[in-house]
Amino acid sequence: MRDWDDLRYFLAVARAGSLSGAAKALGVNHSTAFRRIEALEQRLGVRLFERHRDGYALTLAGDEMLEAAERVDAEVDTMERRVTGRDLRLSGPLAVTTTDTLMAMFLGRSLASFQAAYPGIDLTVLLDSQFFNLSKRQADVAVRPTLEPPEALVGRKVSDLAFAVYGSPDYLARHGRTDDLAAHRWLLPDDSLAHLAAARWQKKALPGVAAAMRSNNLSGLMAGAANGMGVALLPCFMADPAPQLERLTGPIAEAASALWLLTHADLRNTQRVRAFMDHMAAALAGERDLLEGRG
Repeated sequence: MRDWDDLRYFLAVARAGSLSGAAKALGVNHSTAFRRIEALEQRLGVRLFERHRDGYALTLAGDEMLEAAERVDAEVDTMERRVTGRDLRLSGPLAVTTTDTLMAMFLGRSLASFQAAYPGIDLTVLLDSQFFNLSKRQADVAVRPTLEPPEALVGRKVSDLAFAVYGSPDYLARHGRTDDLAAHRWLLPDDSLAHLAAARWQKKALPGVAAAMRSNNLSGLMAGAANGMGVALLPCFMADPAPQLERLTGPIAEAASALWLLTHADLRNTQRVRAFMDHMAAALAGERDLLEGRG
């Protein structure tokens, strides 16, 4: 195999189990992925995949090739990170991943001041509730709420993230401010947010409570609470500044998370990564009262 780019196509199909999934991961169309796999099998003279109606499955030859291809892929990723880690320029691309709620309600001012301070850095912000793979350079830096940062990443904890129970003045006028939390109409996270400490606290503290609404997004829960649908457990940095909401409780320790700035160990000495992390750490330190529920 002389065209190492073929490995990307082979690995993408093996990992996705389908041509459509591989094409989406690679940013190409279905027919391109099909032609590359067909050409690769013809050059090697062996079938790498069995074609089924529900997807592609590796043959024995494909299984053997997968092990070697994964090693090559990991070495290429490592080489790229280490080379990038020696980059001393305060210019060039920088990809940052964070959540939509942090971006929409909190990070904008700090990112704007970073961009003004380092206009030569081409900043890209990727919004997703899941960690992008920093090992594969899907992003360079993560600004994430988490209690357990991935072991492969390094960085610093900015602050704790406090959560409290909120409701609208209209809802509270209709239902009262009772301290019996189980008596309220609740807006709850769905199963996709079950990993959050806040969701675990709710499941433990309010077993069997009926849900007026569920959502896979904290912004959805906040919008429901602001419009009087019920009460919700929300991050204080989101809900405290909102005039449509009032607190029913103080910060709930068992529901707290933490805000981290994270990068891959091989990238921590890249100048633009260091500049971003230092700038954001300093900017966000001034927001700790809001983040920790004292705002």
